[in-house]
Amino acid sequence: MNRSDAERIRTVLNSMGYEESDDEDDPDIGIKGVVSCSVRQKAIDRVYGRIRKWNAQRSRRSFLTFLTGCVLPVDQKKFRELFDIVFPIDTLMDFPDMICHYGVPTPISSLARPVPKRVDQNKNAGRIENFWSIKPSYTSGIEAYVPIQNGCNKFCSFCAVPYTRGREVSRPSEDILSELRQLVENGCRSITLLGQNVNSYGLDSHELSFPELMKAVGKIGVETQKRFWTYFTSPHPRDITRELLEIMACYDVLAKQIHLPLQSGDDRVLSRMNRNHCMDRYRQVVQDIRRMLPDATLFTDIIVGFPGESCEQFERTAEAMREFRYDMAYIAQYSPRPGALSSQWEDDVSKVEKERRYRALNEILRSEAMKVNKERIGKRLTVLITGRHRKEGFLTGYTEGRIPVKIKGSSMGIGNFVDIVVTSVKELSIEGTAMASTADQAS
Repeated sequence: MNRSDAERIRTVLNSMGYEESDDEDDPDIGIKGVVSCSVRQKAIDRVYGRIRKWNAQRSRRSFLTFLTGCVLPVDQKKFRELFDIVFPIDTLMDFPDMICHYGVPTPISSLARPVPKRVDQNKNAGRIENFWSIKPSYTSGIEAYVPIQNGCNKFCSFCAVPYTRGREVSRPSEDILSELRQLVENGCRSITLLGQNVNSYGLDSHELSFPELMKAVGKIGVETQKRFWTYFTSPHPRDITRELLEIMACYDVLAKQIHLPLQSGDDRVLSRMNRNHCMDRYRQVVQDIRRMLPDATLFTDIIVGFPGESCEQFERTAEAMREFRYDMAYIAQYSPRPGALSSQWEDDVSKVEKERRYRALNEILRSEAMKVNKERIGKRLTVLITGRHRKEGFLTGYTEGRIPVKIKGSSMGIGNFVDIVVTSVKELSIEGTAMASTADQAS
């Protein structure tokens, strides 16, 4: 989501005549900014470290600093004393005026100021739709991120999103499909639909349901006869339906990969997390995925050391990881987020114990993923080539299931689909040799 936000920020600054630099210490830089994430304290700590470094440089040269993205109110107050400009991402349209307020003599040349598409009592809806109307300056010609929703209504007790991005607002489906179609026509090969809770898309409006939106994407693939993969993140286990899985099975352009957050394998912990589903429900969803999409990969998110999590409850999470055999898991040690309900509770699992549980789950992940990857040796898989490997004579890419791949050969172009035979595997990646005459040239 932050990468997607940054592409729209780039559009605004480009319209003012600014160009992006890869070197933050470039003496010609006039503006330095951060797109922040508040999901974990570690990310916010990095923001504090960065702004202190920048402010220390001001004695040598002058530049403007800004902060946007996901920022909790308690952090906003502190950051306003450190950054020149702090603003919610859905007010990006006003960013040029904020810059000019500081006397920066740069003309605002071409940024359109659209009228909100709907006038209602929900000011957040009007602001985020104005934000979405800014055309992103994509950082890649083959991979793109398309926001379909902003905010969340779930209020998980550990999560800060409802307090940084507000309640759910669904982007108009015609805008989503128009952006996606244009990306496809321009040769984009991998598109990820973004939302804090994508499969509740449309519930706040008269838009399509999420399965209907995915079906419309599938039809674009049929109509254009273009080859591309469409992903989505993140869904909620409570809202995954068999209708969605049936639609994914019907269209080749709907990638067979699902990121299904587990968070905990214990029902009592899930209840304290306010996840509103139990392990039986989660297990049923996984069984449906395995039955209806047998080739799909399964990713997840897990939190260890949640307040009150006992050793026995943690072991149930470990058992769940062995049962579901994830291809990838993003495991985090719990940290309180101001505003979230759990921040009011005692953080009673020690740092040492959190670290132990974190390492234990990572060992299970590597062990189970290795077993799954070994089953892929000798198989033929399609890979999207995304870059050149640091080792000469090799390329990098990923499978439809987003498994990282090292490919022997250097003659295939970046952005091509190529079939490989898997020759060797590691715990979280595979290696293969390209099959002759299988490259699908990017259009």
